[in-house]
Amino acid sequence: MAEQDPNLSALFDLSALTPTSPTFMNLEDPRYAYMFGFIQADGHLAAGTGRKGRLTVEISVRDIDILREFQQLTPYNSSITERTRSTNFADAHHSATWTLCALEARTTLNGLGLPYGRKSKKITPPRVEFSRRDYLRGVIDADGSVGLTKDGFPFVSLTTASTAVAAYFCHYTKKITGVSRHIKRNARDGIYNVLYVKEAAMDLAAHLYYPGCLALDRKRTSAAALADWVRPAGMRKITDSRRWKPWEDRALLEIDDPEAAGTELNRTASSCRNRLWRLKAGKVPLPPDGPSEL
Repeated sequence: MAEQDPNLSALFDLSALTPTSPTFMNLEDPRYAYMFGFIQADGHLAAGTGRKGRLTVEISVRDIDILREFQQLTPYNSSITERTRSTNFADAHHSATWTLCALEARTTLNGLGLPYGRKSKKITPPRVEFSRRDYLRGVIDADGSVGLTKDGFPFVSLTTASTAVAAYFCHYTKKITGVSRHIKRNARDGIYNVLYVKEAAMDLAAHLYYPGCLALDRKRTSAAALADWVRPAGMRKITDSRRWKPWEDRALLEIDDPEAAGTELNRTASSCRNRLWRLKAGKVPLPPDGPSEL
């Protein structure tokens, strides 16, 4: 079961909020919405003594052009520097860092939802009006992947520690593709890994990476390449799965026969067999007492 943020419902209903003024970081502007999503995912806001502090965004030098775009969109002095250092992934990692120190800019970003210090679990989608697909494209460019699996299937994925961002990504993507995802942190590092494949990935990539949008060039290219995929002849298309309801679990246990239960519950015998095994093996909780509704 995914963790629930008590403020999540407010993220999906913005009708009562007023738009920001048409200045720096107006998130109704697609460029700033993208920029904010990227900064939320890949930036770091640090507070210094007194009024000092800075925002830094460090990425691979191959993507330095996006930092130059951010610099042009920012009406405050900022700098871009490069460095090479040893990391857990490479002996010589060449990176580029954009640094912004202006207090007014930092105050704006913090007010929109970029926390100071450690932020991976704290970030949420903006609580002002914002360009949704551009914001999510920024998040994907920073913390996601777009491309083809080793088997040649299209995919779009997001890796995040934020319950709010993962839930919003699923909520938004269902509206675009019709495909549901139920988020859960993985046991190893407590991160959400949200994955869409095949037609859902194609539809999502085409929606997020529209012509002329601000994006990382390599991910824009990867997104465009997904449009060439064609489902192989004979590959069965699986529709979005139906979640088991407590009354169905009770009925399945009462009938105790996958073939018969499949007919009664309008499910496949294979689905009933797997669910029955999971219930009896304690892999899923037993349903509470109640009517079976058959």
